[in-house]
Amino acid sequence: MKLYDLPASPNARRVRIFIAEKGLEIPTVAVDMAKGENKQPDYLAKNSLGKMPMLQLDDGTCITESHAICRYLEETHPEPPLMGRGPVERAQVEMWNRRMELEILLPLINVFAHTHEMWKGVHTQVGEWGEVCRETALARLAWLDGEIAGRNFIVNDSYSVADITAQCALVMGKAVGVRVPENLSNINAWFAGVSARPTARA
Repeated sequence: MKLYDLPASPNARRVRIFIAEKGLEIPTVAVDMAKGENKQPDYLAKNSLGKMPMLQLDDGTCITESHAICRYLEETHPEPPLMGRGPVERAQVEMWNRRMELEILLPLINVFAHTHEMWKGVHTQVGEWGEVCRETALARLAWLDGEIAGRNFIVNDSYSVADITAQCALVMGKAVGVRVPENLSNINAWFAGVSARPTARA
């Protein structure tokens, strides 16, 4: 089993942190997008979209999309649970992870894609949309600050994939100049806590 990785990607980072939290050791293969390695025929034969991360199993099966990879690892290595215990908690983790993806991570990815120099000439950038997404992300952070008042983690009292998604989103935010305002004390306290975990730099 090996993980095809893009080190700077928030989605690849999500998988690396998930792997580290599970205590697993999975070899990684860094894919250099700048050199077009993800567009080579041998990689496209495994993943036709040419994206990372991708988990290749020992039998050659390839799993793409970060959440799908994490789901597979949760099923095959259930301890410690990162997607909840029991039907209700699993649904809550799924709900909050989806919220972190759609409400926090996606707007920040759009800020990056539409305003960062890296993507000039790579795809069509709409700077105005990037700025709208910047404001959206800040509004959603204010919303999240109220939601997690009194909690150490995004869902209930256990670290989960929802925390991983949110912390990777905030790291992405720093890269595009979207930082958590100082007055959002709940998020800042939460981020300090999850950033101190040994797996945070995976």
